[in-house]
Amino acid sequence: MNEISITDARAELQAVVARSKKKPVHIVKHGQSVAVLMSPELFEKAMDAMEELEDIEAFDKAMAAHEKTYPWEQVKRELGLA
Repeated sequence: MNEISITDARAELQAVVARSKKKPVHIVKHGQSVAVLMSPELFEKAMDAMEELEDIEAFDKAMAAHEKTYPWEQVKRELGLA
């Protein structure tokens, strides 16, 4: 794991930010991870992946509920999107 103490992170902030562009850097305090520093691009990828997983989970729950469904084309027509 790529980690650094909070004290060292303060002293070497520029270098830590540079390291975080390649992979996340865990900031630790008293041996416990207290923060993670990562590039904005990696953060966006992680958020996109998390949202995708949430969508899959919601779809799975909806399918398991056996509720009435509507064809996408019908929904678009009713909402004036088609």
